[in-house]
Amino acid sequence: MTDDTARTGRAAVLDRWRRSPMLLRHLAAALAAFLGIVLLTSVTDPFTNLRIATIGYHLVAVAGLALLIGVSGQISLGHGAFMFIGAYTMALLVIHVPGSPLWANLLLAIAASCAAGVAVGAATARLHGPYLAGATLILAVGLPAVALRYPEALGGSNGLTFSVAGTPPALSDTVPDPRWQSWVVWLAVLLALVVVANVSRGRLGRRLRAVRDDEAAAALSGLRPGRLRTVAFVISAGCGGLAGALQAYLLGTATPSSFGLALSLSLLAAVVLGGLGSLWGALWGALALVYVEVWGHDAAEALGLSDHVANNLPIALFGAALIAIVLLWPSGVQGGLARLGAAVRTRRIGPGGRPD
Repeated sequence: MTDDTARTGRAAVLDRWRRSPMLLRHLAAALAAFLGIVLLTSVTDPFTNLRIATIGYHLVAVAGLALLIGVSGQISLGHGAFMFIGAYTMALLVIHVPGSPLWANLLLAIAASCAAGVAVGAATARLHGPYLAGATLILAVGLPAVALRYPEALGGSNGLTFSVAGTPPALSDTVPDPRWQSWVVWLAVLLALVVVANVSRGRLGRRLRAVRDDEAAAALSGLRPGRLRTVAFVISAGCGGLAGALQAYLLGTATPSSFGLALSLSLLAAVVLGGLGSLWGALWGALALVYVEVWGHDAAEALGLSDHVANNLPIALFGAALIAIVLLWPSGVQGGLARLGAAVRTRRIGPGGRPD
């Protein structure tokens, strides 16, 4: 009876949790995740803190692209271009408006990327498949070249370098700069993920999935596919802009070479590897983007390979991992883990509906 009572109590708590407002649940989860990041960065070295922050801005970039592809069904090869806009907006604001607070710079970087998303989304709202991919490919290739076209304003191939704000004076004695920067990055990332999660699981997400599944039926039911696709593009662009701004804040620089076509393709591969339309899948993809590169360089150094091979080994490893995941789990890492979890629960419960 004691076990049954405990099980009933847990079920009641879970039921109350599911019935609570969705925004409240997501904010509580974000708070718990942020506390976990604070604890993790408090017991790791400064280099690891910076790596954790790197995972954070990659996560929000992959999450925005996962929303665009997995929920609205649009394929984009130009996500790195929105990161370029966010990074250069952050750099220009820090250089030319030195008194502006960080939160204002981040919001303005998001706004600039969303404005670009409105223009691109409206122009490509009626495009599908390879036509949409080709249009966004032009954006990924052409936009970073703007920095080379205007070297006086954007720094040319060397980009823009600026001083990064460190730990506030009141905490400078106890909190190192890398730890503080990691906290700032993850706080912004988690707030953005709350927005993405609410969009994905709310009314707007259901409408986007309806357009994705059957555009004609969605239009007949009163939805406006073009406007909904543009909204999805704007949200995805905002996530990309935030990721670029956070990267510039973390590194203190914005260079066009960091936002080329290779970045956009890597983000797309991370979405496929992690699982389309899933925030957990976005996390797996961000972890792969960061740690496959680290492991590749470590392996090249341990084997004494040349610099050329060492620079290309992470790309080869990531490609091999992507192929293996797609063959084993076509729905990505998160989809495969969900299937394994379901199989384990089914085996524990048994065919009669009671635990074995």
